[in-house]
Amino acid sequence: MAGNSRYLRTSGQHATITPDGWTQGAFILSIGGAEQSHVDLARPEEIFYEYLRRIGHLVDLVAPTGQPIAALHLGAGALTLARYIQATRPGSVQHAVELERELLDYVLQQLPLPAGSTLTTHIGDAREVMKQLAPDLSFDVIILDIFSGPEAPEHIACTEFYQEAIARLRPSGVLVVNVGDEPALTLVRSQVSALRRALADTRMSPQDSPVGNVAAFAETGMFAGRYPGNIILIGTTGRWPSTWTAELTARGPHPATVLTGVELDPIAGGAPLNG
Repeated sequence: MAGNSRYLRTSGQHATITPDGWTQGAFILSIGGAEQSHVDLARPEEIFYEYLRRIGHLVDLVAPTGQPIAALHLGAGALTLARYIQATRPGSVQHAVELERELLDYVLQQLPLPAGSTLTTHIGDAREVMKQLAPDLSFDVIILDIFSGPEAPEHIACTEFYQEAIARLRPSGVLVVNVGDEPALTLVRSQVSALRRALADTRMSPQDSPVGNVAAFAETGMFAGRYPGNIILIGTTGRWPSTWTAELTARGPHPATVLTGVELDPIAGGAPLNG
């Protein structure tokens, strides 16, 4: 099924899909020689990469178990999370945006989606495509997964973009941002601040505040700022549900930490994270 490569005109790199070598029916998408996604076609509800499992656990909390949702994926990759949502919430309506047309075509050809999937694909810049979606189209969850390293597209890593994304959320919707960063966590810090500013103008109730509507979820050691990795940022249109902190921490992968409210102030303010 897989093993050939595809040239990506936008980035000038090659994408390959190869068996993972350990699990029958599982494959790895690599771009420019670097692993990007892992897909288990037989068990799409099993997510291999740690940060994607964390996002999957968060999606589990967005609505009652098994209930279909509407999801928007900004950055498609191998559609690992779209497959997860279809497996755990059959009947969900999903949209995926990918900048590289060749990548999306390649993935769908080599790694077909599960039967019954309702996925609309879009080619183009994440912010521009989101603006062009039907005005009445809204989502229970929007997942942004295009940041890797301290450099990020300025027109996306900003308050204005987050405001536009939040406007697309349903009343209890959730915005999820995966931030891959270096030890200094420069990008993480800037995005916590940008997300807080964006939420300051949402339809929150008077007792809510942007400080209480942003959370960060990651492997515990990531918050010490000693090594590169992924931190998941989460913005909610209502106050962060306190039960979610316990749920996410318990579900892992372990060790896991969730920071909210004043716990996030050192990151937003640029202070050292390890005291």
